[in-house]
Amino acid sequence: MTKTELITSIADKMNCTKKDAAAVLDATVAVIQETLENGEKVSVTGFGTFEVRERGEKTCINPKTKAKMVCPPCKAPTFKAGRALKASINN
Repeated sequence: MTKTELITSIADKMNCTKKDAAAVLDATVAVIQETLENGEKVSVTGFGTFEVRERGEKTCINPKTKAKMVCPPCKAPTFKAGRALKASINN
């Protein structure tokens, strides 16, 4: 599903315009992103949890040159599905 399809689906479910649905979706994504940038978790009960995890330094191989290199530590956003989401998918 693309963002456009998601906006259309939201507009149909909420019985509103696509413009309003797009504004709601954009605001939701912006709030989640800002919260993660501040190092906090976002938990949506029944859906899942977004959080930032630290990745340590590791040795990598450049696939083009086959040379070994060190990848520096970084932060990565993650999503862990909630119990209700997992249950609905597995039915």
